[in-house]
Amino acid sequence: MTRAGRTGRTERTTKETSVVVEIDLDGTGRVDVSTGVGFYDHMLDQLGRHGLFDLSVKTEGDLHIDSHHTIEDTSLALGAAFRQALGDKRGIVRFADASVPLDESLARVTVDLSGRPYLVHTEPEGMAPMIGTDYDTTMTRHILESFVAQAQIALHVHVPYGRNAHHIVECQFKALARALRYASEIDPRQTGIPSTKGAL
Repeated sequence: MTRAGRTGRTERTTKETSVVVEIDLDGTGRVDVSTGVGFYDHMLDQLGRHGLFDLSVKTEGDLHIDSHHTIEDTSLALGAAFRQALGDKRGIVRFADASVPLDESLARVTVDLSGRPYLVHTEPEGMAPMIGTDYDTTMTRHILESFVAQAQIALHVHVPYGRNAHHIVECQFKALARALRYASEIDPRQTGIPSTKGAL
């Protein structure tokens, strides 16, 4: 069972960036992403495909400075679109977790679509500082912080081990995709909002 209209669209324009994000939670994993940051595009592709979200992201940013503003503002817009697509959260599973390996790396992600933003994030120490020429590996946590702030979810991401920076980051996005997919799915036994408060 799915609910009609579980879609979100966010536009964010500043002096630094222009971002348009569209998401359909009940999609098939169709992804069309262009941020100008190659590795981040690759990660957003993982998010859409493994979450089975139809995802469109178009960002133009001040890449002549660096990729920080582009990545940050895209993540904020993505979180806002995800929250919008959830609507009142009636009938959703709400809680979910996923573990995803990528060769020598493993990511464990647990999510609560709680309406309250909170992030716990751990990665192996001593990671390479850059992936390619435009992705600072310290940005992964900031991406998650920005997404969580706007999506208003509790998110725990733990990478207990890994060696290759590309693998360490990519398995996080794959596990995040799976956890968000499972948590946002409609539970056929859930007729209301899954909270004793009556709201999420």
